[in-house]
Amino acid sequence: MQNITIDDLKGFQPTSEISNPQTVQSDPLARLSALDQERFRAFGWGPTQTPRFATITDALLHQMRVQPEGIASEAAGKTLSYAALDRASNRLAQRLVMQGVKRGDAVCLYLRRSLEMVVGIAAILKVGAAYVPQHVGVAPAKSLRHIAEATKAKVILTLSEFSDMVPVTPDQSLIEIDQDMMEDTAQMETVQFGSSPAKPSDVAMILFTSGTTGVPNGVQVTHANLANILLTAPGDLGMAPGRRVGQILSIAFDMAAWETLGALSNGATLVIRGKSIQETAEKVDVLIATPSILNSLDASRCSNVKVAAVAGEPCPRPLADSWGSFCTFYNSCGPTETTIINTAEPHRPEKSYLSIGRPTPNNTVYILDEDLQPLPIGHKGEMWAGGDCVSAGYLNNPSLTAERYRPDPFRPGHMMFRTRDLGRWTEEGELEHFGRVDDLVKIRGFRVELDGVSNALEASDCCEQAVTLKFDDRTLVSFISPATASADKAAHQVAERLPYYCSPAAVLPIETLPRTPRGKLDKRLLLTLAQQHFNNLAEGAAQ
Repeated sequence: MQNITIDDLKGFQPTSEISNPQTVQSDPLARLSALDQERFRAFGWGPTQTPRFATITDALLHQMRVQPEGIASEAAGKTLSYAALDRASNRLAQRLVMQGVKRGDAVCLYLRRSLEMVVGIAAILKVGAAYVPQHVGVAPAKSLRHIAEATKAKVILTLSEFSDMVPVTPDQSLIEIDQDMMEDTAQMETVQFGSSPAKPSDVAMILFTSGTTGVPNGVQVTHANLANILLTAPGDLGMAPGRRVGQILSIAFDMAAWETLGALSNGATLVIRGKSIQETAEKVDVLIATPSILNSLDASRCSNVKVAAVAGEPCPRPLADSWGSFCTFYNSCGPTETTIINTAEPHRPEKSYLSIGRPTPNNTVYILDEDLQPLPIGHKGEMWAGGDCVSAGYLNNPSLTAERYRPDPFRPGHMMFRTRDLGRWTEEGELEHFGRVDDLVKIRGFRVELDGVSNALEASDCCEQAVTLKFDDRTLVSFISPATASADKAAHQVAERLPYYCSPAAVLPIETLPRTPRGKLDKRLLLTLAQQHFNNLAEGAAQ
């Protein structure tokens, strides 16, 4: 695994839609007014902070040393202390070493949420390797094979109940963590880890995209990337000894690392959910979710939650207002390639707008045009993220890396990443989010922001969440929840707030908007439902 550098990009020819890519120039802010140059830097640069530890492993080892009796994790009525986690992960780490795993290697972690999952992560990190999580039963066997091959993993960790579902080649070893933990090790000398063999620049985890648009791509996330967001505020979300953190997300999702590594590296207790997310949410202090998942919960029963954070998709304003009224609520943003999130800011119901916050420590956000030129404050453009959040590129995909990762013209010697999110700065220096570049569509020749239509629908007092999709070049379709929401009232909000060409051809109430296994809105399924709706209309008209 190799981290991407500026020199690595010199030989690549970008293939993105940027019409005239710019690199370093003498004065990249020359087109801005003096005031906007000042605000570009003031708004776009996050505060400078030093993470409490240089690597996630050192942070974890520290917690094992200072609070051995503290509870690291609990699941299904069982608990695992930091001392027990230390012992079990030492034993498993030795097994990994015996199988030839060393610093810089990758180890696949194919299982489901469990205490064994936590042991597996700790063991992999202790030997200086990177863990590659996949949710067995959700990820197809074809994807599991591809990921193991792409990472050149010598070892795959799983649970005994899933071993028959994990494809293994003759060159790979399969270790069942639950069986390993039960073995009699009284006579076994185990390796002790006093510090991490990994360096901050080493890859700590490789997260693969869902592959819905093609072959899954692996994003290489380093220890420095993770320490920067998880071991500074506000990314640590106040996680500390005595705090309970929910683990409710798919382990293959980058936000699951926020839950898992965030809790363990800060000495909190990771509470792994069973079938009920609601039950877990009712007994934790810190909750991390997508807006779709959070919207499925009864907030009135979650008054114990002290801090909640959402990311991964646009957050409905009513949802943010509801949770922001009783806890510290962060509406955050950031793709996997910028390490979970790179913006955050507490939201309160009395605020006049819902933002995705400000750059997190040691990170930057720029609003640029198609030529990578900075836009005046208040203008909409594409967000490029820079700083310590920028991950080490895509695994074995230099052309895609060259397309999305670029040398930072505003901070020579650094890299920045094309998020493909649209945003603009407010006068207060916060970022408003306007969806994905892909969600800026043309309908009957007019440019329409799909999230803008959804936001208008959510302004109706009967609508909790909405999503708008492009059905064809002339047609928008929207889904709103719950099923009792009035399609007419919600559509009226669009007609009042937006031009006529933004009005959806159909507004379809549905009890719960469907989610993907990673907790995001399942837009492909919704388009299928929309097709069925229009087919039914056509059949009715033909009769």
